Amino acid sequence: MIDKNDVINFFDRCAPSWDAEMVRSDRLIGMILDNAGVAAGKDVLDVACGTGVLFPDYLERGVKSVTAVDISPRMAEIAASKADGSIIHVFCADVEEFDPQKQFDCIVVYNSFPHFADPAGLIEKLASLTAPGGKLTIAHGMSRERIDRHHSGHASHVSNGLMSAEDLAALFEPFFDVDTVISNDEMYQVAGSRKDL
Repeated sequence: MIDKNDVINFFDRCAPSWDAEMVRSDRLIGMILDNAGVAAGKDVLDVACGTGVLFPDYLERGVKSVTAVDISPRMAEIAASKADGSIIHVFCADVEEFDPQKQFDCIVVYNSFPHFADPAGLIEKLASLTAPGGKLTIAHGMSRERIDRHHSGHASHVSNGLMSAEDLAALFEPFFDVDTVISNDEMYQVAGSRKDL
């Protein structure tokens, strides 16, 4: 079982070198955000935002606002330094206990899903934060196999491993109409629109 304090400590240690070591594909991120419905005028919740790696992409797409949450104080501090004076608001918080007093058009969980101890509980929580018809996406900019290999070393104590996209889609089903299930040698993504329950 993943301990949240271990996750906080791990990512606090990683934060200073995170951006320098990041591997990024603008093409894959573009596809992920297209499938996530991130577009002009949308209110976005960025879950486990890290150092704010997607902030420029949100701004380029003309979103209305971004609420960004990360459990690591160091990650959130770096992200906040990139958001100053913009439409992006960063919170250091556990998203599973976060209460923003609003719902969002788009919720994005990018490159972080294996670090949550209770995937089903996370999705249920995020469903409550998704506006009716809004979209939730969980995605990685690399294959499931590469993610699991990457996490098998020094990150093994803070990672569950990445479940199959089909199993993740099944967790979405009670709350979302799933329209994207991708797991190939480049990327991993499950996305769906909030059902009107």
